[in-house]
Amino acid sequence: MDPRSTADQYQATSYNSSQDAPTASDLLLGSFDPTKLHPMAGLHDKLDYLLLEDDKTSDLPGAGTAIPSRGWSDDLSYGTGTMYLSGLALGGLWGLREGAQRPLAVSNTRLRINSILNSVTRRGTFIGNSAGVMALVYNSINSTIDYARGKHDTLGSMVAGGLTGALYKSTAGIKPALAAATLASGLAGVWSYVKRSV
Repeated sequence: MDPRSTADQYQATSYNSSQDAPTASDLLLGSFDPTKLHPMAGLHDKLDYLLLEDDKTSDLPGAGTAIPSRGWSDDLSYGTGTMYLSGLALGGLWGLREGAQRPLAVSNTRLRINSILNSVTRRGTFIGNSAGVMALVYNSINSTIDYARGKHDTLGSMVAGGLTGALYKSTAGIKPALAAATLASGLAGVWSYVKRSV
């Protein structure tokens, strides 16, 4: 196939006549529509758009909150990622403060920067990983409870938070596990209430 014939066909379909081509006066007066330069400019009525079912939000009763959800995989991905990044930021700030206040044997700028960087990486990764794992477990348990009960409400979120806290501190003994369960359940209840009231 001759490449010139393809170019001629393209030019013929792009500009049907010399009236479609802009002139200098059209450009200077602003009467020319620049969208006509695109080869698909006149096809807006002839295109079939792809309708994605992924954009459908969850239809569980009570799931319509300030932060809409498309299902358990959406909650799992965004919840875990958000908590991980938040934990990294908070842990990094904690490490920055700790590294800046740590006493050094010799007053040296390089040693101070090294101390800060070590503290930031140690605290940031610990808090970030812990928060990410807790969010992963919480969202998995919460989605399972919602699916089993057929609705999404504050009680299910608080139970999921309590189980997550108890599981997180289960190796430390009964008292720390109960304290963590109470704290996580309370935080989950507050978070669920805030999502509904906003």
